[in-house]
Amino acid sequence: QVQVVESGGGLVQPGGSLRLSCAASGRSFSGNTMGWFRQAPGKQRELVATISSGGSTNYADSVKGRFTISRDNAKNTVYLQMNSLKPEDTAVYYCRPALTYWGQGTQVTVSS
Repeated sequence: QVQVVESGGGLVQPGGSLRLSCAASGRSFSGNTMGWFRQAPGKQRELVATISSGGSTNYADSVKGRFTISRDNAKNTVYLQMNSLKPEDTAVYYCRPALTYWGQGTQVTVSS
């Protein structure tokens, strides 16, 4: 059975940093494009960043230059380093290690 567990969310002041982790188990995702999405209250879920099996990355314009996605295939884990956080980054962040698998989400709140 596949399990996807995000961690690392929390409350941070504007300008601060957080690192999200997503650990997947039950099968290997080394051949899949892995991604992070987020959903703010009252808004649709949106793409934040993806990383291909070969390491190519893609970012939403709103996070370019501030967020970095990375992966460790040996650990079946994908990370999201978030720097220079803004209040508008507040959302529940979801990991998607492959098209049909989602984590339960982790809350990120950016507020002073």
